[in-house]
Amino acid sequence: MSYKVLIIGCGRVAVKHLKAISGLKSLELAAVVDTNEGSAKKLLASVKGFGSVKIYSDYKTAIEEVKPDITAVTVPSGLHYQIASFAMEHGSNLLLEKPMTMSSDQSKEIYDISKRTGMKIAMGHIYRYLPIVGLVRDDINNGKFGKVTHGSIYVRWGHGEDYYSSAAWRGTWKSDGGAMMNQTIHAIDLLVWLMGSEPAQAQAMLAQRLRNIEAEDLGMAILRLENGALASVEGTTSTLESRHEAEFSVFCENGSVTMGLSCGKPHINIVEKRPDGKVKKLNGYYIRKQFKEGGIFSYKCALNPHLGIYKDLSDSLDEGRQPLADAYAGYSSVDTLMGIYRSALLGEPVKLPLDEDFSSEKMTGFFENR
Repeated sequence: MSYKVLIIGCGRVAVKHLKAISGLKSLELAAVVDTNEGSAKKLLASVKGFGSVKIYSDYKTAIEEVKPDITAVTVPSGLHYQIASFAMEHGSNLLLEKPMTMSSDQSKEIYDISKRTGMKIAMGHIYRYLPIVGLVRDDINNGKFGKVTHGSIYVRWGHGEDYYSSAAWRGTWKSDGGAMMNQTIHAIDLLVWLMGSEPAQAQAMLAQRLRNIEAEDLGMAILRLENGALASVEGTTSTLESRHEAEFSVFCENGSVTMGLSCGKPHINIVEKRPDGKVKKLNGYYIRKQFKEGGIFSYKCALNPHLGIYKDLSDSLDEGRQPLADAYAGYSSVDTLMGIYRSALLGEPVKLPLDEDFSSEKMTGFFENR
């Protein structure tokens, strides 16, 4: 089948959406929405073949007139709730950039609307769509590496003042959050997904080291999962802009998995302890298996994970299943992040899932009071 797509928000991430749509025959870009017509025209001109696409300034009018099969929401995070809920109530599935919303209750409500309306949500949790990740996850959960003991992630994604000054909402508690919410949430989603258990407790600290923003440019947290495993999290934008790095590791009874990016170059180290006690490296095994099962397409997703998100969402509509990073993944990751923020605010561990609403706006004044 062919699906009509409406993109709401024509900022920098929307280019990845446009390129993904252009690479999939099952999708048709019906229209784009932005309050700045110049931004919309610039976006459409950035990828060949979209020059005649209709531009709207109001998302409600666009949804009602276009009646999209898929609405891609790429606006500032503080606007996700109102647009996502309206789109689903008007019969559209979603591709929703992370985070789902800026509060735990709003994310739960979006999840509930998805269940009630039957509309699917594919979250912009890009790391789930990278090559090999899914194969490794299946083997971890099938017990290939034995009991999971702990895991770790770091996201050192340096941004200078020009990044934050490029839009008034960047780095604010209301609309964006800091390094943990904006840069690190999909890495947290990935780590928890790989480790195969939901977070049960969070303990965290936040800091402002270099960037002149409301929220944190550095955060660290420890998560205790329901299965007893521990996960450490580091997220920051205060590192060098020219040295973007991200890495995750999962440690198990009989092996370990480490994958990451450093300055755009991927690295991988997967090992397994055999019954005879010898340790074998499995990098080549997974690379060959991924190519055999996913072909060249899966490796194209490494260059633009949104290609994988769109294809998975399109396939899920054809097959009547949930997307890989679904509505629950969006809710759970926000609940975990809000638990991290609440722990930092209270200076003590916090149980998860949260038993009361917590929003990023409750962090307003956090650093001024320290």
